[in-house]
Amino acid sequence: MPTFNNIADATLMYLQGFTTVQDQATYLTESLTSSATTLKIADTTAISRGLVEIEDELLWVDSVDSVSLNLLVPPYGRGYRSTTAAAHASGVRVVTSPMFPRSLVKAAINETVASVFPDIYAVGVTTFTFNAAVSTYSLPAGAQDVLQVSTQTIGPSLEWTPVRRWRVDGSAATTAFASGASISLYDEIMPGRSVRVVYTKQPTEMVAGTDDFATTTGLSSACAELVRLGAAYRMIPFFDAPHLSGYSAEADFSANMRPVGSAASLGRYLLQMYQLRLAQEANRLKNAYPIRSHYTL
Repeated sequence: MPTFNNIADATLMYLQGFTTVQDQATYLTESLTSSATTLKIADTTAISRGLVEIEDELLWVDSVDSVSLNLLVPPYGRGYRSTTAAAHASGVRVVTSPMFPRSLVKAAINETVASVFPDIYAVGVTTFTFNAAVSTYSLPAGAQDVLQVSTQTIGPSLEWTPVRRWRVDGSAATTAFASGASISLYDEIMPGRSVRVVYTKQPTEMVAGTDDFATTTGLSSACAELVRLGAAYRMIPFFDAPHLSGYSAEADFSANMRPVGSAASLGRYLLQMYQLRLAQEANRLKNAYPIRSHYTL
């Protein structure tokens, strides 16, 4: 299953066109602590003064020493532009002036994960034991709506039969129900039997690079492509930003190769692809969890 890092890598491939963009990069020859301001690298010809990326951290390099193979970072240079200063192992890739910083790509991925709700939702399951003296039970924190309610039958069949009369309260008193959500059951259920509730919830954003996509977000693994497209269409229009004020020879040359608006056009195409996949995944969920009639008294 794809991890947060896998999805970020694939999104960067979407944005960079697979092989058309080659980042200038080298690697650390010594490990780096989260507060160190001197970096030991293998090749200083690949790095220049300015913005540098190591894993998910951005750094500002003040000077490059080609004799000692050191990069010197000023006091403000670690965790640059609101990234997190972190320790890095020897051998980790060092990139100069990344076209799309991984930290921003990962932020766009999480923005997409959050924005697909409620068209696409995560699915949770909770089970509790029915008590004849209690009609209302707490739902887990984050529960939004209920898809199915069933109860275990008596006997060797192991069948779970649907509960037809229930009501969800999304604004339950937190003094009685800590999560603020509850479900009331009105069917005749045998005391001591298990009740299973399948509910919807908002997808959870990923944090660590090793976070498994499906396990962490609660979305189907098939949604990974949807999230990649959503992140890509959010990022690609920023290709146009450097051409808006072309006061350098480099900007003028680049503008001739790629005129203002070309990235926005590609962004619209990616948005259309994203919307198509969003509709497909929403339809898949409707088929997996069809609307079931129930009574609320």
